[in-house]
Amino acid sequence: MNIREIELPGIGKKFEIVTKSLEKIVVIIHDDGRRDVYYFDPDDFDESVANISLDDTESRQIAAIIGGMTYAPKALETIEMTFDDLVIEWFKVDPTANANQQTIGQLSIRQTYEVNIIAIIKINHQKIHTPGPEALLEAGDTVIVSGQRNQVKKFVKDILSKKGG
Repeated sequence: MNIREIELPGIGKKFEIVTKSLEKIVVIIHDDGRRDVYYFDPDDFDESVANISLDDTESRQIAAIIGGMTYAPKALETIEMTFDDLVIEWFKVDPTANANQQTIGQLSIRQTYEVNIIAIIKINHQKIHTPGPEALLEAGDTVIVSGQRNQVKKFVKDILSKKGG
């Protein structure tokens, strides 16, 4: 598979994908979270024959389905066993969450919940990859968390979600 990433200033990013079977798909991720997906005529890569627009939630749900988070084909069971219950999920920091205005170190996330924050996308779209203990979590930040499903769920409930909710 060949994937080409293109910046679209003021719009977002464009991903051109040509599969092993020589089919072309283009995904445009808009800065507002909307995704447009285009499928091209296999005989004419300049001719789009189908498209769909999805909001952020719809896109993530479809990504989970395609990525095998909701169903793993039988042929992949051996791979799934290697990862056991490992998940990677995206969550927004609620304004009333315990995490708001706290650093990763202050929250003792790894020690208490045995999960890792692998990236933070700040509200201003700044991306922090492999943030350290000094990284500040703020309302509206998107936190990418990895760990076992039950630990991630508890972490989100206790730290990232609305207090009392």
